[in-house]
Amino acid sequence: MPELPEVEVTRRGLARRLAGRAISGGVVREPRLRWPVEPGVRSLAGRTVRSIRRRGKYLLLDCGDGHLILHLGMSGSLRLQPAGTAANKHDHIDLLFGDTMLRLRDPRRFGAVLWTAQPPEAHRLLAHLGVEPLSRALDGARLHALARDRRVAIKPLLMDSRTIAGVGNIYANESLFRAGIRPTARASRLSRERCARLARAIKDTLRAAIRAGGSSLRDFVASDGNPGTFQQRYWVYERAGRPCRRCGEPIRRVVQGQRSSYFCPGCQR
Repeated sequence: MPELPEVEVTRRGLARRLAGRAISGGVVREPRLRWPVEPGVRSLAGRTVRSIRRRGKYLLLDCGDGHLILHLGMSGSLRLQPAGTAANKHDHIDLLFGDTMLRLRDPRRFGAVLWTAQPPEAHRLLAHLGVEPLSRALDGARLHALARDRRVAIKPLLMDSRTIAGVGNIYANESLFRAGIRPTARASRLSRERCARLARAIKDTLRAAIRAGGSSLRDFVASDGNPGTFQQRYWVYERAGRPCRRCGEPIRRVVQGQRSSYFCPGCQR
């Protein structure tokens, strides 16, 4: 957490309010995030945010002569608040836009705020990222090509950002349920038909989550402060032992790569 839908919900909220606005100042209270906050972040005043894009789980604020790269880590959120709002314990960075303020709250400090004057796609954190799951580039044929030579289970493959960028644990579980595929199924053994079904399920799951404002299990809220509601619609995630909403079989939990995987033994093969 947050995963792709939460980052996309944040991007849309920020783009509506900040695109085209000039940065008037910045405050760094705690520079010790996952990587130290770079000095350039303190001197962005006068630059205009031209656009806000997303690559995987990263937000890219185009400032003309460079990009601000933001990552929410495990517990971060970006809030738009009136300038001058008092800071709480975990409010580490503010970007000022006149009477509006963009504030990073990150209790666990696994987030990132970085500046690059180079094309962001070439940055060391983004250069290795795989295909965007909501783009046309991910379809059944592409997923089958990515999976056919991989001797791993399908769920870890979906979560590998070098293969597919940003799906994450929650939405990998939910997508595999929609596709009727167990998380432990060998990736290389999936047929073209099953890969096509899974590619559609990934897109459907992510789009449904975005429409619901993402998932708010612990710390995530959108830029307007509202929590997401997709967690109320999970088919399998964190429902171990509870009856499947479709067939009634108890949901099972297994551990893959130190992450919990959930599936229905009746609906997923």
